[in-house]
Amino acid sequence: MALSRLDNLYRQVILDHTAHPHNKGTLDGATSQIELNNPTCGDVIQLHLQIKDNIIEEVRFDGHGCSISMASASMMTEAIKGKTEKEAIEVIAAFLELVQGEDVPNKRILGDAQMLSGVAKFPARIKCATLAWKALERGILEEHQKDQTSK
Repeated sequence: MALSRLDNLYRQVILDHTAHPHNKGTLDGATSQIELNNPTCGDVIQLHLQIKDNIIEEVRFDGHGCSISMASASMMTEAIKGKTEKEAIEVIAAFLELVQGEDVPNKRILGDAQMLSGVAKFPARIKCATLAWKALERGILEEHQKDQTSK
């Protein structure tokens, strides 16, 4: 019975992020803009990052897709805002491990995104859940490459 209540809580958090996404929209002054899609189910995300002095000062996402994809994007923006690029990479790695069904010792760094652990039971949904996180990873890499070429 307790597991059923926990599953319901997880579902409610996911549905809340889907119905009322955090940080949805575009971002004027973005230092990186990344668009990725998941052709399997049609999810599309545009991620806008504002990174200054290696800190993710602001993040927004736009796009469309299934509830898992949109909720995950919303959760991701909350988990990484204000983090350094290095911290964000650690959060990304933890999330990717989580949705693969691996043990993540410090789930708290994921915030609400830890509620997506059940995605591991549905391999077809892993790409939906990770789309925004892969866009973030690419955006951080692009920012790092820009920094390297400007030196």
